[in-house]
Amino acid sequence: MIEIIKDVERCRVCGDDNWFEIFSFGKVPLANGFLDPAPHYEDEPTYPADVVVCRQCWLMSLRQVVDPEALFGHYVYVSSNSDQINQHMRRVADWCTQKLGLVPGDRVVEMGSNIGTQLALFKERGMRVTGVDPARNLAQVANDNGIETVAEFFGPEVSGPIARSHGEAKLVLGRQCFAHIDDVHNILKGVDAVLAPDGGLVIEVPYLLDLLNETQFDTIYHEHLSYYSLGTLSTLLKAHGFRLVDVERADVHGGSIVIFATRTTDSRQPAAAVAALLDLEQKHGLSTELPYRQFAERTRQVIDAVGSLIRDLSGKGKRIAAYGAPSKGTHLLIACGLTSREIEFCIDTTPLKHGKVLPGSHIPVLSPEQGRQTPPDYYLLLAWNYAEEIIRKERSFLEGGGRFIVPIPEPRVCAG
Repeated sequence: MIEIIKDVERCRVCGDDNWFEIFSFGKVPLANGFLDPAPHYEDEPTYPADVVVCRQCWLMSLRQVVDPEALFGHYVYVSSNSDQINQHMRRVADWCTQKLGLVPGDRVVEMGSNIGTQLALFKERGMRVTGVDPARNLAQVANDNGIETVAEFFGPEVSGPIARSHGEAKLVLGRQCFAHIDDVHNILKGVDAVLAPDGGLVIEVPYLLDLLNETQFDTIYHEHLSYYSLGTLSTLLKAHGFRLVDVERADVHGGSIVIFATRTTDSRQPAAAVAALLDLEQKHGLSTELPYRQFAERTRQVIDAVGSLIRDLSGKGKRIAAYGAPSKGTHLLIACGLTSREIEFCIDTTPLKHGKVLPGSHIPVLSPEQGRQTPPDYYLLLAWNYAEEIIRKERSFLEGGGRFIVPIPEPRVCAG
């Protein structure tokens, strides 16, 4: 069998090898490795997932890297159609248009463009759009929907030809994909190859400070290689002739930042928000070991608390199901040692997941319509980042006596 995982020897941002270890999840399956139902799953592959921090640039990352083709060649995550995400994508389009002065006819290139939902908002504004995404199944959906998409991994080998055939980009965008990338230096070389001299780079990532403060351990899995602070991103950008000019915090995916960068030769000066957020990171000690060690201890406590609560309810005869099948939910179940013994089923809106079982826990995934036929006493809300929207949507479940368990930042039972 070809080995699909390797250890990271040096920090992907600064090249240093001065690590300190934070937490190990042991050997776990890939969070998006959904399985067909089977009598047993003894042959399910598992891989180590160890969390480390670089003492030089303070990048928090996984010590292991899985072959990206195994993760993204055929992908089951599609851009969410939730109200929260739809509103956020429109804000991103607004921010980019205003901050970078985009006008109809400008070229927008997006890496990790998925099915093209974000690019469609720029196309509505008269801009020319090109997506780049390695998931062939998703790129096909985007192309079928009129969003030109190249089914490749982003880099200079792909972005250079785009610049030559389509023209340079006024905006290069990467939403919620940058944390998935091992060779970030090659990505920035790709940006350099396609970005116009007066263009801008916009990157959205889950924010390290929110992850630490809210004990979001479930967002740490093999697809997410890096967990970025603004300071670490600034270090990376400077190494490639870019600088931060603005940043926005966004209440999506548990808390994210959207950073705006230009070439250092650009005349635009950094907004006050950049210095303010860098100062906040210093006040929280992100360039010291303490917050990472505190996060590891809280993670152990929350894992124990969630597992104990679910097993206690199950032992009392309560029927429990899971709500949502995101990658973070898969990882949370595995970390807490929960399986189909405690949780009957999981509902999710993604048709690609229906009829499968979750990796590791082997809980069957049903459509929401199937789940409503036999509603449980409790839903463990794996898609906790949409808690407010989901609880509002499921008012009838709550009025019928059902309850939601929200696991992060610590388990709590919601009765509406």
